[in-house]
Amino acid sequence: MALKRFWSALRPGLPRLAGLSTAPAARKQPGAGSGAVPGRGATETVRPPVPAVDFGNTQEAYRSRRSWELARSLLVLRLCASPALLARHEQLLHFTRKLLGHRLFDKLMKMTFYGQFVAGEDQESIRPLLQHNEAFGVGSILDYSVEEDLSPEEAERKEMESCTSAAERDGSGTNKREKQYQAHRAFGDRRDGVISARTYFYANEAKCDSHMETFLRCIEASGGACEDGFLAIKLTALGRPQFLLQFSDVLTKWRRFFHEMAVEQGQAGLAAMDTKLEVAALQESIAKMGIASRAEIEGWFRAETLGVSGTVDLLDWSGLVDSRTKLSQHLVVPNTQTGQLEPLLSRFTEEEELQMTRMLQRMDILARRAREVGVRLMVDAEQTYFQPAIGRLTLEMQRKFNVERPLVFGTYQCYLKDAYDNVTLDVELARREGWCFGAKLVRGAYMAQERARAAEIGYEDPINPTYEATNAMYHRCLDYVLEELKHSAKAVVMVASHNEDSVRFTLCRMEELGLHPADRQVYFGQLLGMCDHISFPLGQAGFPVYKYVPYGPVMEVLPYLSRRALENSSLMKGAQRERQLLWQELKRRLRTGSLFHRPA
Repeated sequence: MALKRFWSALRPGLPRLAGLSTAPAARKQPGAGSGAVPGRGATETVRPPVPAVDFGNTQEAYRSRRSWELARSLLVLRLCASPALLARHEQLLHFTRKLLGHRLFDKLMKMTFYGQFVAGEDQESIRPLLQHNEAFGVGSILDYSVEEDLSPEEAERKEMESCTSAAERDGSGTNKREKQYQAHRAFGDRRDGVISARTYFYANEAKCDSHMETFLRCIEASGGACEDGFLAIKLTALGRPQFLLQFSDVLTKWRRFFHEMAVEQGQAGLAAMDTKLEVAALQESIAKMGIASRAEIEGWFRAETLGVSGTVDLLDWSGLVDSRTKLSQHLVVPNTQTGQLEPLLSRFTEEEELQMTRMLQRMDILARRAREVGVRLMVDAEQTYFQPAIGRLTLEMQRKFNVERPLVFGTYQCYLKDAYDNVTLDVELARREGWCFGAKLVRGAYMAQERARAAEIGYEDPINPTYEATNAMYHRCLDYVLEELKHSAKAVVMVASHNEDSVRFTLCRMEELGLHPADRQVYFGQLLGMCDHISFPLGQAGFPVYKYVPYGPVMEVLPYLSRRALENSSLMKGAQRERQLLWQELKRRLRTGSLFHRPA
């Protein structure tokens, strides 16, 4: 019942999933009447060649920056590469704050770390920076980075309370969720081992409403300060995480059930989009399990929905988990350990169902307001035990709001072993249903925490085994999406990377595939205060490029800022190129008498 209410709350007015798998749908070719991309399709026009980008030309890379800003960048990035300093940075910040007092400490932070990585304290103070960067071809992804300054014990307590159901807490029900999707006290503080991502802990529904209001103000700020901007949101800010855990458990078990049926049909080891179950054999297997009568099972897989293929792929299978099919009333799967059939979703209390509905309503309010003011939403990825639900809810938002253009972007973490399957499935779903695919590709921010949690609790490590394997996965996913852009005029991907080789790879593939920056289908993204030698040459050459722009009051952003310093350490120890380029440009300005350069 809870799952049925969830779908009915989410789905009014959404397009129906295409019927169970026939042959793969033909790709639509853009035409003059369907938003054709200039230079491709039926209305080809002459355009200038793809501009060359030189990441080593410091004069061009830093022409948007004053010399004192270059000196600050050089100092801060050098300090971030010092292990001895970073090991004691929290104690140093605390001591400095006591020594200088609140006002002087604020000024010192704004002159150094805060000024380097944070745009300002509120919507008005960040406007000049947003407009300045936009004048040099760089857009903004606003990221309100205020975090509660909780102790580890407080964070752990909040997490355990918000990730367990009422039935589990009072002992009237047992936890049927798999280990990965249960709350574990040792990992209750989700900030531990996470460096670049801000973290939200559930307090109550009023706090979630407050987060939504903050995001709405961010949408207004982005719409008023720059064109075609983004807002980054996290779904853990908008509702009780217990629902995300339970729904992730549902989706994972249902997907595993599909693969178990595939093994039974001799299709083990195939890629997700290549696995197709024979319906006759599938019906026989389900009937043997006693899930429903043969007549009911045959009703789930009718000839008019199957077409002529007689097969079911993973997209079709996932589409069965909603209120449009009678199968959703029989959401049970075999427990491989006990051999018993078990319900996929635990029963919710009335209050828990209300909390679930409120999360969906908050998502809808944000997307509607973003559409009204011309801002897009970037749904950030989170821990793997939340991510299946986050990914599915993001897809539902895309179905509803990405009809004319990509308004809602999902995030794919390429350090995950199943990243390629996730990307290919979602691209295919967008193609079948005719909405606009929007995605951000990242390597990932939770690796150390995820590895430790899997090892401690005892489930398979979801992370690729090596950095090289993650790089290979990143480029494989990116290459697949770029190929899709060649055929889909309205799909968009953001390449979020500080790796110069990955950016060069993307530029080369764009040229090979005929993807011009004027098409505005391939975006690039970096963090504010880092990799200006990549961002600004791209922007000045006409490529869509964005900075993740954190903002918020100094003292409330410090927890986030501390972890950013640690992230810069891991990045900067391995590559000194940015500091070398900054120093090179400062020396050039000294030598040429342009030390007092004013950006124009």
